[in-house]
Amino acid sequence: MDLFNQDRIRNILPYDGVADYHGTILSVERSRYYYEQLLENILWKPDEAVIFGKHIQTKRKVAWYADDNFEYTYSNSTKQALPWTDALIALKKIVEQESNQQYNSCLLNLYHSGEEGMAWHSDSEKMLKKNGAIASLTLGAARKFSFKHKERKQKVDILLESGSLLVMKGSTQTHWLHRLPPTKKVQTPRINLTFRTIVR
Repeated sequence: MDLFNQDRIRNILPYDGVADYHGTILSVERSRYYYEQLLENILWKPDEAVIFGKHIQTKRKVAWYADDNFEYTYSNSTKQALPWTDALIALKKIVEQESNQQYNSCLLNLYHSGEEGMAWHSDSEKMLKKNGAIASLTLGAARKFSFKHKERKQKVDILLESGSLLVMKGSTQTHWLHRLPPTKKVQTPRINLTFRTIVR
């Protein structure tokens, strides 16, 4: 971590959690390079969920990579981890150094346009490290990202640009929901990498 650049990191949550926004940590050129690498080489699949007993597939595509053959279950659907690609290993090292955290897995999302988003949720699955850091790296289109306090309903919005890093940690998942609101203003794809820590 760049100890001389601490003043650019800010917690955007007013209370009950930490969501450190690090700004853009990748240059435009590196962001574009990794975006193209991931678009071409990741084994993207439509996300699946079982809701009220009905199996659905999303337009949004996902991929799950990890140090080990971890399973990850959410929305009543289980994913089996794939081994890291060279690009993911490089990005993982950059994010670990920048956030001063260690991660053993990454859930990737591919949003083809602004019309694809994510509903309110918190990342509180039992296999995730309790109060562990989740590092969100954006590549491609800039998109608004929103938080909502579970009890007070206060909202916090931030624009996540290509190459930017947001790190959620502490009690954030306990007290806050987050989402990626859909928008018709964005016509280009966004890749989001969420580096996480799975515990056995």
